Amino acid sequence: LCRASVDKKICGVCGGIAEYFDIDPTLVRVGWVIATFVTFSTAFWVYLACAVIMPRKSDVYPGY
Repeated sequence: LCRASVDKKICGVCGGIAEYFDIDPTLVRVGWVIATFVTFSTAFWVYLACAVIMPRKSDVYPGY
């Protein structure tokens, strides 16, 4: 599980999750926004934690 280096909008977390589960990144992004509002911004803090913890794909796989 890595942050996306190609299909990213902010930090690449949603793109990386979508690539890992082989689904459309737009679905993950929309789900994350909905979760942010439903959980009263808890999902936002989880996103920031993932952005710090998850390695970039280019760091794990050189050449990407």
